[in-house]
Amino acid sequence: MQAQDQSQIVHLLAELRQEHRDLDAAIEQMGHSLGSDELQITRLKKRKLLLKDTIARLESKLIPDLDA
Repeated sequence: MQAQDQSQIVHLLAELRQEHRDLDAAIEQMGHSLGSDELQITRLKKRKLLLKDTIARLESKLIPDLDA
């Protein structure tokens, strides 16, 4: 993997982690409010899970391949 590709992945990971934290805060806030929209909360949780999977995939790309 080239250094530029790696730096792009690191930058993207930072953005995705921030979005994941923001979603977590939004879900928490909506969960405490009365009359919250359960459908919206469910959508946010699905988006958060998708972000978690994407983050895990990108992190695995940063791990160098070892020749056996």
